[in-house]
Amino acid sequence: MIADIAALAERCTVRSGSTEALKLRRVNQVRTIQASLAIEGNTLSEEQVSEILDGKRVAAPLRQIQEVKNAIAVYDIAEKLNPFSVDDLLRAHGMMMAALMEHPGEFRRGGVGVVKKSEVIHLAPPAHLVPQHVRELFAWLKTSADHPLIRSCVFHYEFEFIHPFPDGNGRIGRLWQSLILAKWNPVFLRLPVETMVYNNQDKYYQAISRSTESNDSGIFIDFMLREILIALRGHVKAQENADDPAESIFQYIRDNPGVRAGMLAENLSLSRRTAERHLQAMKKAERIEFRGAPRNGGYYPK
Repeated sequence: MIADIAALAERCTVRSGSTEALKLRRVNQVRTIQASLAIEGNTLSEEQVSEILDGKRVAAPLRQIQEVKNAIAVYDIAEKLNPFSVDDLLRAHGMMMAALMEHPGEFRRGGVGVVKKSEVIHLAPPAHLVPQHVRELFAWLKTSADHPLIRSCVFHYEFEFIHPFPDGNGRIGRLWQSLILAKWNPVFLRLPVETMVYNNQDKYYQAISRSTESNDSGIFIDFMLREILIALRGHVKAQENADDPAESIFQYIRDNPGVRAGMLAENLSLSRRTAERHLQAMKKAERIEFRGAPRNGGYYPK
């Protein structure tokens, strides 16, 4: 899988060009923020995230709006963060959780566990061991001879196992794997881990749980490498379909079920009219369907 991922990532870099590859484009920023926060229970849509990014007022719970604003601030400086720096990790957490919790940007001072349906599925290490565990993890990340793909997956799993903060561990852990991968290949600034996990949340949590139960991070590594490989294959296919709007639209709907016409058009750099024309043709051909009310529904593959 490492060999296949490396080959596909290289193709993406060549196709994208160095300038574009080093930038986290707006549409991907919106998708990444919406996906990462949705995993944590935030209900705002891509369109609402885009409106907040534009400085517009959005009718939504204040905490959810604050989560989006914080995430925007962090992703704005993502390329400047050093994934090998504990100080930058604390800085990112401080920004991500500002006004959402006490002492953002500081390690937890008490015990914490992961609860699912009233059942504790993971009890994190005692708080007094957290700084040492985090320092050791970063030291390993800097010096390990393992491939960056492996190191990024191990870091992600071990970070969630340590659970160094009272809140925000999931969104920071996923961001940090993306940053580690982006140091290896900038394509991962446009193809972040957050969206991969969003599309397979149940399997993601199962992989973490099984790794913990088995005392074997290899289970989680295998899961993440498969997700990275699938995402890269889809990205390459989308690039190859770039000259065929209908196929690009269908691919986007398949990867983002429930997307609305406006966001789809923006993300694919199409006019709203062109996107809607192709959507109607695909509905007539029964390739896709619209589900939900006109104001909040979206398109799904059939």
